[in-house]
Amino acid sequence: MLVNSSVDEVKRREAALRVIKSTIKEKGRNGLYDLTGLSGGFPLVEGDIRLLETYAGSAIFEDAIQVVGRIHLGGDKILALNRTSSGILAAILALVKEGDEIVHYLPKHPAHPSIPRSAELVGASYREFDDINDFEVGENTSLVFITGSTMDHEIIDKNDFLKVIKISKSRNVPVFVDDASGARLRTVIYKQPRAMDMGADMAITSTDKLMDGPRGGLMAGKADIMDLVKSKAQQFGLEAQSPLVAGMVRAFENFSPEKILEALSKKHEVCNALKKDIKSVKETPTGVMLSSNDLKLELENRGITTRFSALDLSDTLAMLFLRKQNIITIPAVGMPGASPTIRIDLASQDAGRIGVDLIVDMFKETFSEFESIAADEKVCRAVLYA
Repeated sequence: MLVNSSVDEVKRREAALRVIKSTIKEKGRNGLYDLTGLSGGFPLVEGDIRLLETYAGSAIFEDAIQVVGRIHLGGDKILALNRTSSGILAAILALVKEGDEIVHYLPKHPAHPSIPRSAELVGASYREFDDINDFEVGENTSLVFITGSTMDHEIIDKNDFLKVIKISKSRNVPVFVDDASGARLRTVIYKQPRAMDMGADMAITSTDKLMDGPRGGLMAGKADIMDLVKSKAQQFGLEAQSPLVAGMVRAFENFSPEKILEALSKKHEVCNALKKDIKSVKETPTGVMLSSNDLKLELENRGITTRFSALDLSDTLAMLFLRKQNIITIPAVGMPGASPTIRIDLASQDAGRIGVDLIVDMFKETFSEFESIAADEKVCRAVLYA
């Protein structure tokens, strides 16, 4: 095994950041291709900088984020947080007590680790379902989660979404929708309503996912619940500070679904070209992906025997993309517990700079080199951690 713990995942991420820093020093920012769909940014305008103070900034941007946040998410009140995971933790701290149960419905396992980890932190039990026919709310359930779009962009069926809402409401249990990327994928591509419009009590989105905002979380919800969550967030320092909120405001003001829709039209071309050589590549709503399990199976089908886990292989391939092609994917730079799926997101800003043909060529070239090292522990370890 090459990746044995969350500590190893941190070390892999540190190695990736060293490579990124070196690339920027040598080639400049344009030498990198961030295809994660999470590149984010701080699209501030003239005059914002002088307001990025603890209290002056809060006074100005707190009102502005309420306006743009309600347009994007709906709800009565908006809360900006330093990460989506922070919002999930704040909600659980506010609404769940020791001995309670959290129930989670998502279109496909696994859940984002922040939800079960937060449940464990408060001493709550946790159950998750990906079959709507099995979903149930228990006597001790105090909070229900719905994931609108999984880490690998599996989208919840609208009817399943509404059924979870109905079951939960019949037991008077609040529903919190983790719509990190779903707030855009579900609404733009699948034409689903906003989570709050479908009956949710709270919803949260990541302001860097499929939009050009900073890494952070934006939560919407009913006023009484949001007051409780906001109180917990501020007690534990989970709220976003004014520089982050300013970046969110400008990003939502600038948001347009056009890049997402353009990616939708390009993904078929990329996927078809790659599948000629790499059969396990699949489409996502905005690009292509190769899951860790499919990657391992792809190697086995090619007669390549390796004792490494699917996670080992996926992280190694991601680091090889970064080292050889300067392409950033989530398994290279992701936090511990992030999805190990190699995903090329064509809605990323950098995707437009290199074009479809070059993306395909880079992918094939890197995969070919990966095949040649996939059974070599010494070489793979160097790719991961050097």
